[in-house]
Amino acid sequence: MSIKSDKWIRRMSEQHGMIEPFESGQVRETDKGKVISYGTSSYGYDVRCSNEFKIFTNVHSATVDPKNFDEKSFVDFTGDVC
Repeated sequence: MSIKSDKWIRRMSEQHGMIEPFESGQVRETDKGKVISYGTSSYGYDVRCSNEFKIFTNVHSATVDPKNFDEKSFVDFTGDVC
């Protein structure tokens, strides 16, 4: 698939729900202050992260295979800052 323009991304998101929640413009500040930008920009869409993270930790000293991570090597974390 080729790179899609902001107009295509906007149309597919608004008409077909391709990105939810969708932000049609570039957001760099909120009422709480500066944020990492998200939303449509020229030929792309900057995404937002969830507040759910998987943090890698090798507490079991296992051999790490980057193509086949062991689920026991991750800690699930939920919060606004990670």
